[in-house]
Amino acid sequence: MPQGGPRTWSSEAVRAQAAEVRDYFWTLRRIAQFFTVAAAVVAIAEPGVWHSSAGAQQAQRPSLAVTKLLRAEPASRVRLPIQAGPPGTVAKNSFIRIRGLPSAAALSDGHAIAAGVWAVPLVALPTLTIILPAGMQGESTVAVSLVTVDGDVLAETTMTLAISSSAPAPQQLPPPARAGLAVVPPLPSAERERALGLHARGLEQLERGNIDAARRFFEHATAAGLAQSAVALAGTYDPAELAKMTVVGLQPNVEEARKWYEKARELGAIEATERLRRLGAR
Repeated sequence: MPQGGPRTWSSEAVRAQAAEVRDYFWTLRRIAQFFTVAAAVVAIAEPGVWHSSAGAQQAQRPSLAVTKLLRAEPASRVRLPIQAGPPGTVAKNSFIRIRGLPSAAALSDGHAIAAGVWAVPLVALPTLTIILPAGMQGESTVAVSLVTVDGDVLAETTMTLAISSSAPAPQQLPPPARAGLAVVPPLPSAERERALGLHARGLEQLERGNIDAARRFFEHATAAGLAQSAVALAGTYDPAELAKMTVVGLQPNVEEARKWYEKARELGAIEATERLRRLGAR
């Protein structure tokens, strides 16, 4: 063919060029397949990882376990079973808030922050008991919450407190020397309501740190015959109870504490005997 004319390709050159084109497109297809599979794996794996993490977080949330129905009798002391867990999930600055207790009831530990409302430290749960005076009857729905010092509720549940008398025969009752308690007739309902109102106002003043005002309310309620007010009044003089209160500069007075605990025992407060024994050890 003359120089400068059209270029011709041999059959070998054509086949080689076609092979190169096929290899190029095959490589592109493999790359596309790789990225498609990778994207599918990420789309599947990420939700699974998230759900696993969320499940782990959910499993680590604190919870409360209580008995749903707690039966008790008047003038008794009953274990109040409350568990917070699982271990390692409950912040150290948390506490248990109990609401809905009968206003005349008391707990073996913690602080009454209002009528029927108590704040209990976590360390007190293994031995926590509820103390019920004589003459108490009926059912109460009690709310139990796990709360931080900032007021955030981490967990909450409810239980029913059922108080009823089994009316034992007189010979089955412990003798006064063993029980250390006097048999006190219940207050008439009108007097009791008035005394409970005074007691609630005393608790309110106590929560505010107004000890003198709280004592006056407790004294009036004690004079009306309310045993738990005598216990609360004695506690404002008791060194062990004062150490639990957020007050500054208030000095304990063991003799005054003993006097009011004695009065509380006369009115039927079963916890007064234990506190008198504790004072005697000082």
